[in-house]
Amino acid sequence: METIPKILIIGFVWPEPNSSAAGSRMLQLIAIFREQGYDITFASAAADSDFMADITTLGVHKESIVLNCSSFDRFVQELNPSIVLFDRFMSEEQFGWRVAENCPDALRILDTEDLHCLRLARQKAVKENREFREADLFSDTAKREIASIYRSDCTLMIATEEMTILQQQFKIDSALLYYLPLFAEVDEAAQDAWPDFEERSDFIFIGNFLHEPNWNAVQYLKETIWPLISKELPKAVLKIYGAYPSQKVLQLHAPKQHFLIEGRAADALQVVRNARVMLAPLRFGAGIKGKLLEAMQCGTPSVTTTIGAESMRAGEPWNGSVVDDPKEFAAAAVALYQDGAIWQQAQENGITILKTHNNKALYVPDFITRIKLLQQELKMHRHHNFIGSLLQHHTLNSTKYMARWIEAKNKP
Repeated sequence: METIPKILIIGFVWPEPNSSAAGSRMLQLIAIFREQGYDITFASAAADSDFMADITTLGVHKESIVLNCSSFDRFVQELNPSIVLFDRFMSEEQFGWRVAENCPDALRILDTEDLHCLRLARQKAVKENREFREADLFSDTAKREIASIYRSDCTLMIATEEMTILQQQFKIDSALLYYLPLFAEVDEAAQDAWPDFEERSDFIFIGNFLHEPNWNAVQYLKETIWPLISKELPKAVLKIYGAYPSQKVLQLHAPKQHFLIEGRAADALQVVRNARVMLAPLRFGAGIKGKLLEAMQCGTPSVTTTIGAESMRAGEPWNGSVVDDPKEFAAAAVALYQDGAIWQQAQENGITILKTHNNKALYVPDFITRIKLLQQELKMHRHHNFIGSLLQHHTLNSTKYMARWIEAKNKP
């Protein structure tokens, strides 16, 4: 009798698909492995949240695990998965060495979500009011993140720009990386249900406020861009949606200026679908922007920056406009909001981008083939990744004993 393959997913947090693109990404990965017949266990040391997905309804086993505790060793030995997937490099740092020690034959996959060191380096440059420099990349975060990539057998990347940076700036072998973007599709039935140009109103921004690029973008909208738009469209309204708004976010609520902080959206796709134009003036960040994919899925044109549109179109015309100068940004937003012909063309551009770059069927078959090949040739693959073996060796001899010390210290 053929045994059912097992995969263990170790999450830094429980997936919240309605709060962030990272949560949606995780559910997409779960769906891929479910379709392949895997028995899936999702484990996390995080506390439950009010907004996390009920993954048990998807047939996924939910397990709470503890940091710096040998109980995980017993858990993973008994489970004996053939694949272990880490949802961020921090998860791999915390549990990767235990997986390597207790399940040495398990394929270890890292899902980066976005390249943290790139996002933080760009953030530092913006905060210091200067241009981003390549030297900004080589931070302590980068050392941790790159080490995690080397220790993993395969790292999933959602952005082509980040693949290039890892190979050119950090000299990582392409054999360790695999491009698997966020999936986003729209069928004809969904398109038929879209409100048309005249039926829509308002500008919209949406994004998780625990994510620093989103908070910065909202500040930028409030202080710089929205006054320019309001001058041309005095009756227009900008609605700001997002999970986990802090008090400093809520304080930006200004009804007299038609700048409205709406908080978490009960149905993100619905509010995006009803808006006429999405604004996303992101000044730093990394990865693929889930909000902009959602806009395309809803037939909602967007105005964003070079950072916002990065790795999302590969030369295709944008779903609206891509501009970095605030005056040009505002002018593009006004034109989209007022001109139905420009707006309609932008909407069609978004459909083309989704079909060309984000269609799940374009990627999954090759991904499954790659996973199976890695499992078959795992010893040789690791042999070629000597730096990864070296880092794994030193991690086992440093992190391991630090974790053991913490565990002993925490005992009553």
